[in-house]
Amino acid sequence: MLVRIRPGAELTGAEREFVECLRAYPSTGLALVDCQVGDRRLGAVIVTPRGITVIEVKGFRRRQSGLLAVSAGNWTISDSPLDLDTEQSAGLTDRVEHGVHAVRVALEQALQDSRHVSGAVVMVPYRGVVVRPARTALRPGLDVLVANTVDAHELRVYLEGFSAGPREWTIDRVLATCTALGVGDLTPSRAALDADGFDGNRPTQKPIPPQPRKFTEPIQAPPPADPSRRGKLAGLIVFAAALIGVFVVFLVVGSALLNDPPSPRTTSETTQTTTRAPSTPAGKGPTVCWPFQSDC
Repeated sequence: MLVRIRPGAELTGAEREFVECLRAYPSTGLALVDCQVGDRRLGAVIVTPRGITVIEVKGFRRRQSGLLAVSAGNWTISDSPLDLDTEQSAGLTDRVEHGVHAVRVALEQALQDSRHVSGAVVMVPYRGVVVRPARTALRPGLDVLVANTVDAHELRVYLEGFSAGPREWTIDRVLATCTALGVGDLTPSRAALDADGFDGNRPTQKPIPPQPRKFTEPIQAPPPADPSRRGKLAGLIVFAAALIGVFVVFLVVGSALLNDPPSPRTTSETTQTTTRAPSTPAGKGPTVCWPFQSDC
């Protein structure tokens, strides 16, 4: 890992041991130690092929060992307050968050992507002192690490995996990031970045080889009905119904013509005459016949 320290920087004992840990790592990365970003002095800004992390390094005033407990208030080790060499632990979280915000603002002002920026507090205990857990997550994108030159495994694991993004920080992007952060005097050369393992160009995605297709005999489904044939059939049915209707009309008209007389009857033929029944002459009554009367 490349390490660049600001000229004239006065590092504490914990920061010098932190630098020794970084120089011993074979991982690809650029560490800008004690750099100025905007109006804030940051412990370190580390650029890896997958992202950027802002580091605050803190050492102990005396030998403290035990179980590390991190909360919103004071941090403790085995129920004892942390005795740090520079400041109390109450403002460490805010200090790291402010550093992350300063880096993001600088990148956004340079029209660069600021999503993959994280932060961490690295606590460097005395050598031979055991502090557990060696890594604690405060919140997403903000961690607390315990590391020194004797036990720096967790710090290396964090630097290699704090961002799960693709390897987008190429040599050109690292140089552009240094320019955006205003650390031109700490910018390494292209040859140094290439030797450290940064990609020259953004890697192209490998094409996915075609997978062999497994042959399976398709299920024979009945062929769908041809819409044109159904349309023709419906047309024939309608046409036949129309012919039948016309034939029935002609049949009714012909029957009516056959039943009617050829010429219309006159009024005199159609007028009914009424004959009055003959009346009995006046003065004559009906003949009365008696039984056994011969002339009746």
